[in-house]
Parts: sequence; structure tokens; C-alpha cells
Amino acid sequence: MTADHSAQPLRVMLVDDHPMVRSAIRQAVSAPDIEVVGEASSAEEALELALKLRPDVLLLDIDLPGMSGVQLLREIAPRLPDTKIVMLTVSSGQRHALEAVRHGASGYLTKDLTPEALQRSVRGLRQGDLAMPRKLAAQVVKELSQSARQGRTAPAGQMGLSDREDEVLRLLAEGMTDRQIAEVLMISPRTVETHVGNILNKLAVRNRAEAAQRYREGG
Repeated sequence: MTADHSAQPLRVMLVDDHPMVRSAIRQAVSAPDIEVVGEASSAEEALELALKLRPDVLLLDIDLPGMSGVQLLREIAPRLPDTKIVMLTVSSGQRHALEAVRHGASGYLTKDLTPEALQRSVRGLRQGDLAMPRKLAAQVVKELSQSARQGRTAPAGQMGLSDREDEVLRLLAEGMTDRQIAEVLMISPRTVETHVGNILNKLAVRNRAEAAQRYREGG
């Protein structure tokens, strides 16, 4: 009988330079199924500790002394592929959220969340949810889509894709999971899977990585 890993508590690490803020976040996020396993007050300290702990979730403040939270994100995301990194900040600006997602963040939350909302967002990461307010997520996806479209040489029609398949492929190329794509497009994950299958067939590629590469190369 295989172990049910989903029954194990989520291991969370906090990075914030203010001890009182870390204490408040620790108290807010802690639950029987969520365990805070480490804390750091700087990006440099966080980098060393996170590589040792390899937490399931890293809650990371953007405004850190020295190396910024986004710089840490760029440094650590490729080295911790199984860790979901969520920016937790006072700023709800679209620009910061867009930059974070581009560099591998799995979410962007503000510190005025209720404890219940924070716990719900952290739990959702286990199922592949995007930890971000729906309105902000829609703005970020729109911006990513526009940027990708401007950088392409082949429109969807020339690649043989429908408009919806083109949307799915754009988000796929940005590194989103099926569940994240489903959330931002407000369709079911199963529908996303169907679209991905159609995309692979139409582009005559073997997997999602090849499809994303084709997209980035402009068809």
C-alpha cells in the first residue's frame, strides 16, 4: 500500500526581515496540516536555509535588505523545482506580480489576507492552484499574453490552432500547469487537457515542452 503524501503536513518556510511580521504570518498560516519549518530574515540567509530544508512552500517578502525577494526568486526557483514560491507583500501592483510570475513564482499575495484566506491559498498550491487574487491573475495573464503575442512571428491561424488553443499554448509556454491555466481561463482542468492534446496533434510534437518551444520560436 503506497503512502498518501497529501496527508503529510505542508512544510512552509517564511522569509521576511521583520520579526514581528514573521511571527504574525507564522501564527496565521499554522494549522494541523500546515507546518512552518524554517524562517529567514534576509535573502542570503534564506537561500542557504531553503536549499537545506527544501520546503513545500516558500512565502517570500519582496522588499528585503540586500538581495531583493525577486532576485532571490530568480536565484532559487531553478534550484528548488518542487518548492512552490509565493510572494507575500504589502504591494498589490501588477508590475511586481508580473515580474514574479515570469521568474517562477507560484503566487502573489498581500499581507492583509485573513488567516483563513492565507491557509486556503497555501493548501491550494498542493493541487496546483495559482495563489493570487482572481482579478490580479487575470491582469497578469493578459499582460503575459500580449507580450507573447507581440514577440511572435506566426499567428494562431498559421499554426492551425483555434483562438482558445492559442490561449492555452501561450499560458503553457509561460510555465503554467493545467490547473493554473484552467483557473485563469475559467474552464475545467479536463478541458485544458483536451486542448493540450489537440495542440500536440496539430503541431505534430511529442510533448508540452516541444509545443512551448515551437510557440516561443514563433511556430
